[in-house]
Amino acid sequence: MNIYARTIRYFRPFLWATAGGVALTLASIGFNLLKPWPFKFIVDGVLDKTAGTADTRELLQKWFGETETATMILWLCVAMVLISLLGGLINLVSNYLFVHVGLQALLKLRTDLYSALQALPLKFHDSRRSADSSFRVAYDSQSIQTIYNKGFATVLSSIVMLAATFVVMVRMNWPLTLASLAILPPVVWAIRFYAVKVRRQSTDIHERESDLLTIAQEGLSQIRMVHAFGRESFEVDQFRRRASKSLEANMRLNMTSVASALVVGTLMAAGTALMYYIGSLQVMNPAANFTLGDLLVFSAYLLMLYQPLEQLTYTAWALEGAAAGAQRCFEVLDSQDDVPEARDAEDFGPAKGRIEFRGVAFGYSDERRVLEDINFTIEPGQTVAFVGGTGTGKSTLLSLVPRFYDPGVGVVSLDGRDLRRLKKKSLRSQIGMVLQDTLLFSTTIRENIAYGKPGATEAEIVEAARKAQALDFISKMPQGFDSPVGERGGHLSVGQRQRIGIARAFLKNAPILLLDEPTSALDPSTESAIMGTIFELMRGRTTLIVTHRLTTVHGLGRIVVLKDGRIAEDGTGPELVAKNGVYAALYRDAMAHAG
Repeated sequence: MNIYARTIRYFRPFLWATAGGVALTLASIGFNLLKPWPFKFIVDGVLDKTAGTADTRELLQKWFGETETATMILWLCVAMVLISLLGGLINLVSNYLFVHVGLQALLKLRTDLYSALQALPLKFHDSRRSADSSFRVAYDSQSIQTIYNKGFATVLSSIVMLAATFVVMVRMNWPLTLASLAILPPVVWAIRFYAVKVRRQSTDIHERESDLLTIAQEGLSQIRMVHAFGRESFEVDQFRRRASKSLEANMRLNMTSVASALVVGTLMAAGTALMYYIGSLQVMNPAANFTLGDLLVFSAYLLMLYQPLEQLTYTAWALEGAAAGAQRCFEVLDSQDDVPEARDAEDFGPAKGRIEFRGVAFGYSDERRVLEDINFTIEPGQTVAFVGGTGTGKSTLLSLVPRFYDPGVGVVSLDGRDLRRLKKKSLRSQIGMVLQDTLLFSTTIRENIAYGKPGATEAEIVEAARKAQALDFISKMPQGFDSPVGERGGHLSVGQRQRIGIARAFLKNAPILLLDEPTSALDPSTESAIMGTIFELMRGRTTLIVTHRLTTVHGLGRIVVLKDGRIAEDGTGPELVAKNGVYAALYRDAMAHAG
């Protein structure tokens, strides 16, 4: 579907406001058409005493009677002001309606975009930069307002003004009107020629600005690392290079705009000059019955004719620029969910916690498989640790349980039911997670703990913090549970952030627990304290834990060893050491490093 047609769909809920704006625009145009006439009456009815203006003098005498000339001029000047004021007030209300509709449509598009980004699977986000997605929501989305306010509203008023002015000018002097429109074909050519360049260059600017935002966001979000490695100059140079590319793209677009304005302005100046030449000859020719006042009114109407024509020219280029942004928005909205929810998906819960992988294979791309022929069963309440070298697919395997991804081959089931037959929200409500780097929002400690259970009571939040052994440090903070954690939890230590994540999992109280390297970022003493809390969290829950810390899980129970995306070994820690295979080598290496 055409970009503009898709955009129009966002304005359907606001048809009445749009209709009101259209009606007021038409009224405003009517007042604009009246603007030149008071001055014509002053010129032809008062200032010019030639025979050709007798009709105008008679009309004024009929209106004003024997009123003094100065008073008559004063009233005509007052009429100019009143016509301009009334037209301006009507135009003000019309613009308010159009701007209101445009902003409402912008709100809807932004909400749809953000909703789509939230719903799209992790594979989509893995392949894109978060700053680019943010740019589309914050900036590209504004194109819909441009298309409406500078497109629909401007095009409508310009076309009506053109038509009305054309009719009036033809009735006044049709040969002069046709001469004035001689520039129309080259203007149309210029519009089409420059529109193609504007869209291409606008798309380039959007891409460059998105790159610039990415660099700025990454550099500022990793400011500690930048300072730690003394890379400030490098980051500034990177930013300058991207900013220079953005500058070049903007310069190209601005020069195109300047060149196009020069072409169109010159064409319109030529049309105006031609009108003045022919019109002046007609004024000097008594047989033409064309007065100086007529020429002044006609020149005012010519301005009214060229002004909307010029507006349409610039509107066409503005729309092409906006279309580039709209296209980037619709790319997101058109993105396919490769973890779709089945139409007959069912609600699920409470789960017992039996998880089964049958012949599962998965790859982030068709060329490279991360997991191959994965088969195992985890009974309710059982704890299973997944270990192996870097890149063996441990975290990927964990991501299949909450359906962050779907397997390319095989089935993952919960309590005997294929995960693809369950509603994602219902499935994920049965799963708690603690990750290597606890993700915190820039709000309070209370809101971060309660994130997994909206509507949790104060008592539940405090109890979850107590179980996570976080209550002690929270109570020492100036605002307690209302203390802000800072961006990404920057006001807290790594251990404190991890305890907040554990408290969140305690509060959710889900029957299935996924732990992805929950202690790898901690020092040994903090790890020991945190693991005690995690063991408490694991009690009574089906738990899948991924870790490189083999000493942590060696005596925990069942261990599954992955190698090259396949299950190499499966058993308890002592059993696997006795086999003297892959796990035994990993365990000896871990013990050597621990020693």
